[in-house]
Amino acid sequence: MRKKVLAVMMSAMMGTMMMGMAVQASEEPEAVTVGISQFAEHGSLDNCREGFLQGLEEAGYVEGENLTVIYENAQSDTGTAATISDSFVSQGVDLVCAIATPTAMSAYNSCMDTEIPVIYTAVSDPLSAGLIDEEGANVGNITGTCDQLPVKEQLEMIRELMPDAKTVGILYTTSEANSISTIETYKELAGDYGFEIVDTGISTIADVELAVQDLAGKVDCISNLTDNTVVSALQTVLAAANDAGIPVFGSEIEQVRNGCMAAMGLDYVQLGRQTGAMAAKVLKGEATAEELPYETIEGASLYVNTEAASNLGYEFSEETLDSAEEIFDTIEVQ
Repeated sequence: MRKKVLAVMMSAMMGTMMMGMAVQASEEPEAVTVGISQFAEHGSLDNCREGFLQGLEEAGYVEGENLTVIYENAQSDTGTAATISDSFVSQGVDLVCAIATPTAMSAYNSCMDTEIPVIYTAVSDPLSAGLIDEEGANVGNITGTCDQLPVKEQLEMIRELMPDAKTVGILYTTSEANSISTIETYKELAGDYGFEIVDTGISTIADVELAVQDLAGKVDCISNLTDNTVVSALQTVLAAANDAGIPVFGSEIEQVRNGCMAAMGLDYVQLGRQTGAMAAKVLKGEATAEELPYETIEGASLYVNTEAASNLGYEFSEETLDSAEEIFDTIEVQ
């Protein structure tokens, strides 16, 4: 009798274990293919891509195992961005990740009449880009993360570091909706800190050199946006500013690493991870892209580059250095 009871108990335990294994197996994500369209090749967008893959991996999607990634870079060309998005549709990917505003707009247009969801990142103004409506709702099977710049904090930093400055120059691409809306914010807030904003628009990366040389001669400093075309030509901007003896302030960590003097910037790896987590929910069928509200990264940190400052004859105070999230003592040219 005792043996019979033991056998029944063992059978029940085995059954429970088998059920548990079956549930665990069913929870493993199915294999998927994700197309990543990145608008330009520079540090912040590269960090977004790195973070996006980290976010997917944390959710169980591992490249080379159950995740196939098709990565394409538009090299700052909107026509190429549209071609890439159309190609992803033709290949029947399971999801498109669009990094930066122009690729997000292209991906939305290409995938509009398909069932392919789009998850964007590094889009500063989804409303101006036509990705959300006036109420903040997604306009279709698309959602993502917003990198709205902390303009107030940036202006506060510039005023603290340059108490006598009067003019702040901004170079931007006229076709980038996020840049235009960010400049509007700069102009709305600049007066509160005693600044005048002097902006210069460009159309292509070939326009940067002459435009920044002219701008650098008119202002006390330059504040960079996350404008993809301008950031792709960062060394050209820095060279003109150095010749004029004025600092360039960045908008995120990579710009400071590469030679901007300081920034109240965002963490783009974290932004990418946040995006990857959203994409995983869509891929697992937990929600559609349309159902997931877009998310805005919060918080800004101070980054400084002591070599960039020294080249201009500037020395950061101990208080500034103590408050910095990260300090770079060399310029890493990319």
